[in-house]
Amino acid sequence: MTTIDAPALEPSPVGTDPIGTDWVALSSEPLDLATATRWASVADCGAVVAFEGIVRNHSHDGEGVTAIDYEAHPRYAVTRMSEIAAAARHRWPELGRIVLWHRTGLVPLTESSVVVVVSAAHRTSAFDPARFCIDVVKECVPVWKHEHRGGQSAPMLDGADITDVASAARAWFTREQAR
Repeated sequence: MTTIDAPALEPSPVGTDPIGTDWVALSSEPLDLATATRWASVADCGAVVAFEGIVRNHSHDGEGVTAIDYEAHPRYAVTRMSEIAAAARHRWPELGRIVLWHRTGLVPLTESSVVVVVSAAHRTSAFDPARFCIDVVKECVPVWKHEHRGGQSAPMLDGADITDVASAARAWFTREQAR
């Protein structure tokens, strides 16, 4: 099986290298979706689903966002992302590779803040796990963001409580069954 060598995401304090079939990381450097997709593409997987969250120029608080500054507790965030990958593998054991990356530091408009890539044998086996991963990352990983508007930073005041991965996974599966 041919694989892509995993370039280090630098300078990130933790989670810079893939471990087995999972690659979870925080990085203060730009996230490269193409690198994640290449790494997740393996010979026994015919589908790769990728999600890239990018910084946009507005939020629910209004227009004029120029950048977002992301902060995280590195070890705790990477541990949570690893738990999310494990939960996805528990529910979908046929998965190939999983990439969960989150950016830290100042991220300007149109740059990636989060990347999720999932590979599996077939497309039907890759879409739901990718959606599960991004939904649970947003709910469980302790990453705080401060929006910048016109050069000024304004902390997000309406943050949600961080949920543990097991509870978030159960809630996600319950919502999906109700659909």
